[in-house]
Amino acid sequence: MTTNTHRPRSILKRGALLAGAATLGIGLAAGLADGALKFDHPAFAQPIQLSGVQTNLPSFADMVEKVKPAVVSVRVKQTIEAADDGQGSLDDLPPGLRRFFEQQMPRGAVPGRPQPRQGMSQGSGFFISQDGYIVTNNHVVDKASEVQIVTDDGKTLEAKVIGTDPRTDLALLKVNEGGSFPFVQLATAKPRIGDWVLAVGNPFGLGGTVTAGIVSAQGRDIGSGPYDDFLQIDAAVNRGNSGGPTFNQKGEVVGVNTAIFSPSGGNVGIAFAVPASTVEQVVTALKKDGTVARGFIGVQIQPVTAEVAEAIGLKEPHGALVAAAERTGPAARAGIKRGDTILSVDGVAIKDARELSRRIASFAPGTKVKLSVWRDGKEREIAFEVGRQPAA
Repeated sequence: MTTNTHRPRSILKRGALLAGAATLGIGLAAGLADGALKFDHPAFAQPIQLSGVQTNLPSFADMVEKVKPAVVSVRVKQTIEAADDGQGSLDDLPPGLRRFFEQQMPRGAVPGRPQPRQGMSQGSGFFISQDGYIVTNNHVVDKASEVQIVTDDGKTLEAKVIGTDPRTDLALLKVNEGGSFPFVQLATAKPRIGDWVLAVGNPFGLGGTVTAGIVSAQGRDIGSGPYDDFLQIDAAVNRGNSGGPTFNQKGEVVGVNTAIFSPSGGNVGIAFAVPASTVEQVVTALKKDGTVARGFIGVQIQPVTAEVAEAIGLKEPHGALVAAAERTGPAARAGIKRGDTILSVDGVAIKDARELSRRIASFAPGTKVKLSVWRDGKEREIAFEVGRQPAA
């Protein structure tokens, strides 16, 4: 059995940990000149008085009291497939030795076949409804055979996985026990860069830990998938914080902590959270169907560089250039072909190829939209029916 405190996905595995050095001897040199430690030396002067100085630093205490009961620790038992050890079957052993090894194997095990093992991991999550629905990360509950929730007051509850979405690394759980649970709301407004935020979670299995910071950046693409649109925060996020919430100063969830950039494997002040707007869409779909059905266009796309824009006659580089259209895909059926540049979807301008992917994915399959396409030096409008994204 293996035990593991689950961590946010680390983008960088190697590096060094820097430590501060204390400077002690400089101010004491004169006082130690005669070999004796003199406490009446100026180096041991009275502390600086700050009376009358107002720091105006924010306090999160009231907000923490409000939201912390809704944050939970997630404990997961996982079935881990054992890798083939290359030993092959027992058939080529002498009969006596083969019987010996067969007797040592667990009941029901198949000789020569690697046996799965049980693992344990921990993460974080939070209640989003009074009846016990919980949001966490997909990678926290991946391959889960059992899921337990530990509430802020120490109560342990059994839970089941309602649905997962690997593409955004989100999962929806539901506690088996009925009752009325404290919950928090998802923020409707997007936070600004520089806004204060608060992360609450279960780092290193400690539970109920609060860290503060600011939103450092928005729209981060960390290479985890086509729908990357992460908030970057500098609140401390470590192993076990996966799936935990990041709050604004109103106590609303602005993101779900998912990944870290870390040379050392621990917090270095760069963490990434799935925005609340994405969480809202995914959770609604998971609660209804247990899965997320995304729109699909069926093209290979590439960015429109300044050189490409000049070549095709666009005044400014924007949109998504179609490198190829799947022969039987939705785009090909609508008449979109290689060399077209998609400029907008239903009147909303497309900045780049990644934005086109996210925009089309936000529509339900079967939705009819209008695409603005640049072709042969002219802009034209094409009616398009959104397809269903393949499951793979």
